[in-house]
Amino acid sequence: MARLGAAVTIVTTGSLDEPTGFTASAVCSVTDTPPTILVCLNRSARVRPAFTENAALCVNVLSGAQRALSDRFAGAFDMSERFDVGHWTTLETGAPVLEEAIVALDCRISKIVEVGTHSVIFGTVEALRLGGTVGGLVYFNRAYHHLPHVEAK
Repeated sequence: MARLGAAVTIVTTGSLDEPTGFTASAVCSVTDTPPTILVCLNRSARVRPAFTENAALCVNVLSGAQRALSDRFAGAFDMSERFDVGHWTTLETGAPVLEEAIVALDCRISKIVEVGTHSVIFGTVEALRLGGTVGGLVYFNRAYHHLPHVEAK
């Protein structure tokens, strides 16, 4: 799976008062009608209970300049330390939204399916916030890679 590159995201749940979040690259679009995404989360992750207890999540897609933020949310920091960096707001669901994200997909959790070692969380997009037009951050072959910004034609 290391050779399957993916966008780097921070997935959040809870509220601004009690936020929970982790770094994820196992995130993808499922369908556009209704707009639905999926997020894979290891069943043994310490954040898992928050995602099974809350009805919402937000996928915050990171830019190439946000590697340190990705590392913070992937590391041993407690939740208050993770959310000390960046500017956090909310949209429709109340899940924390990173203002500096390239795009934030605010979702209601519609289903959780257990597959092997992971929970596959399906979210229906309720709102989105488009950020700046900058290059993205991907994880491929166990390393971060910065994608350049390319103007849409």
